[in-house]
Order: sequence, then C-alpha cells, then structure tokens
Amino acid sequence: MPIPRLRSAAVALALVAAVMVPAPPASAAGASYVALGDSYSSGTGTRSYLADGTSCQRSVYAYPSLIASARGYALNFRACSGATVPDVVATQLGALSPTTSYVSLSVGGNDASFVPVLTECAKPAWMSNCNAAIDRAQAFIVNQLPAGLASLYAQIRARAPQASVTIAGYPRLFNGEDCNAGTWFSPTEEARLNATADLLNRTTATAATAAGFTFGNPTVPFVGHAVCDDVEWLNGLSSPTSESYHPNRTGHASGYVPLLSASLTGSRVSVTQATVQSAELSAPALAQQQQGYAAEDARITPKKFVAPDLKSPAARAAAARAGVDLADPASIDRADRAAEVRQNCARQG
Repeated sequence: MPIPRLRSAAVALALVAAVMVPAPPASAAGASYVALGDSYSSGTGTRSYLADGTSCQRSVYAYPSLIASARGYALNFRACSGATVPDVVATQLGALSPTTSYVSLSVGGNDASFVPVLTECAKPAWMSNCNAAIDRAQAFIVNQLPAGLASLYAQIRARAPQASVTIAGYPRLFNGEDCNAGTWFSPTEEARLNATADLLNRTTATAATAAGFTFGNPTVPFVGHAVCDDVEWLNGLSSPTSESYHPNRTGHASGYVPLLSASLTGSRVSVTQATVQSAELSAPALAQQQQGYAAEDARITPKKFVAPDLKSPAARAAAARAGVDLADPASIDRADRAAEVRQNCARQG
C-alpha cells in the first residue's frame, strides 16, 4: 500500500533532521558524576595525563574517565595526585551539588603517609627502619583516620544529598618477591605492607558503611596482578619514579572499572576499544574544565616515591656504620638481611 504523500514528506523530513542535526554530546546530557580523591582515582601510573596546568596527573585512562565515557556521564574530574582527606575537603567538595548523581572517592593512603613508608621500606634495612614506619602508619589508620573519614563523608552527603556514593579501596601491592633491582623489599616487609593496605581498607569500609556509601575492595580483583606478577596491574619501580606503585592502565580498565561500575552505573561496565577512544576524545574538554580549578589544585602537594640512592651521603654513612662495601652487591644484601633480623627481633621484644 503506498504511503500517503503528507506522511511520506514527514518521514523524509525526519530522516533529514536525523542526519543533519547532530545529537548533543553524551557528556552534556548525561548524569552528573564527580570523581574525588587521590592518585588512585586521578590515574597516576597510566603515563598519560591531562594538560590542565596542574600536577594532579589526571588521566583519561583512569577508572572515572572510562566509566563516564562508557555511560555518557558528565564527569567533573577533581581527583588529584597527593590529595589527603583535608585536601579533598578544601579543594574538591565544591564540585558537588544537589544535582550530582554519582560520586566516587579514594582517599586515606596519603593521610597515613603510605608513599613515605614505601620509600623507607624500599631501602636496605641497614639504612632504614621499615617496621617503625609501618607501625606509625597503622597507628594513624586506627586512631586518627576514622574521624577524618566520617567528617568527610558527612560533608559529601550534605552537599550531594541525592548522589550514589562509591568509595574505592587500595589493592595489595606485593606478591612476596621483589624483582626490581633497585629496591630491597623483603617478603616480611611486603607482607606487613599488604596487611597495612588491608587495615586501611577495613577502616575505610567501616566508615563508608556507616555513611550509607558503597565500598569497593580491590584486594581480590588484583590477586595475581601485583608488582612482579606475570601480568602486573600495578607498577613496580618505574621511571619516572612518580609512576611507581600505582595501577597501570590495565589495573584501571580490568581492575577498578569492573569493581566500581556496578554501583556507579547500575550494571558492570566492560571497557572496550570504543570506550577507550571515547575517553581519549574527552581529554581536551576535561583539561579545559579542570584548568578552572588550577589555583585550588596548587594547594595539594604530590607524594612521590623516592628510589633508594646508595650513593647519597646518608647511604655512605649508614654503610660505614654497618660495615657494608657499597661496591659489592653481596655485601649490601647480606647486611640488609642481618639488619632486618635484628629489627624484627627488637620489634617482637
């Protein structure tokens, strides 16, 4: 049966409009998503960062960008490398509003000085005290962090009363071996560092649950993908060293995105090539958006891992005290093991 002329004309006009009039960008029409937090949310470790005039190391390959690109969310990417709980309060919460639909956040590791702890533990034991550094971090996590998280979470809820809030934890970094020639993490030290990450996750999960937020624990998803595993989702000692001990692109795409996407989107997101391409295309707009916050971001101090330097005056002095021949790797390692045994004995009483 032939289509009436008027109907045919209407169909033609609709087809022309569909072809000629571009749809609005997904980011312009999507739900409001604000990504808060530290380097584990900004994307430090992915080796490609927005040119936003800051040292925040925000990456389109980080989980907030990938999730926003997969779902067409309007992302405000406030997470910044080095951020602590006070930094999030002072510089990032202004991005929230009653119209914010989704919020993600990782924070707490910098408050517990985890990067300086890694820096200390990476040194040979004859020039460091890893146990003491871990003890201080764990004491902070137990005694001081809960109050800071509770206050922060309350402020997030007050500013974004309708938002679905997801808190991201931290993975265990180590698998019991150290395959990096420039560091001296022992199996015992790695176990204690992993236990500290577990403690941080338990503390954060308790605070998140009390606030009515969802907590995403990356411990299990990252099993088999630690530093020195066959397929690393976490960087070991890297160049530049700021990339060290952070999730790489695969860690975000295959670890954090599946873990957090269900609570942020209602269903699990699988990162495809199209998702990555969409995220890459969003870089100019995200960079321009975050340039407006550059003055606030400048208040945050990046926390960078420092690789052991056995040529430093401090190392030479420590080596002299320990009877270490810095020209002999075997001497360095023997003294490292002996010093760690003494420190462990002293810690155990």
